[in-house]
Amino acid sequence: MARKPIQAAGGIVERRGPRQLFAVVQRSKDDRWVLPRGKLKVTERPMAAARREVFEETGHRVQVGKFIGAIVYRAQGRPKLVQFWHMHAAANPSRDLLGDISAVAWLPLGQAVKRLTYPLEKLFLKSVGRGLKRQRRGAQRKSAKPRARRKSKSARRKAQR
Repeated sequence: MARKPIQAAGGIVERRGPRQLFAVVQRSKDDRWVLPRGKLKVTERPMAAARREVFEETGHRVQVGKFIGAIVYRAQGRPKLVQFWHMHAAANPSRDLLGDISAVAWLPLGQAVKRLTYPLEKLFLKSVGRGLKRQRRGAQRKSAKPRARRKSKSARRKAQR
């Protein structure tokens, strides 16, 4: 009989501002850098667990956006499924870090990917982070003031007639 997978959830957490910064956290037990995530409580839904875990591990309240994806790996001899949502963090933390997290780093995408310990998380963040970067650039273009278009020579000549 297959063993039931361990259920976990977390976030790809961005901080708003002029630069796109992502949260990575350092665990106290082994000093490894990971994405903010954790196990679901017995009756907890994945999105609620993701919000709770991110708040506990980063100290920041977050707005939860769209579901980004999931990773699966083996932990304690069982498959572990970790679901991730895109999140935006409040500018300032609302609480201190819990004892199982020793540090939070807010880094640009490339540096955040390099800081992560596990290759699977590196690959996941690199993949989804690129998409979030494109989304952000697209949103900035849409919100930018439209420029006046210059008419072509032929259009100017027609207007003069």
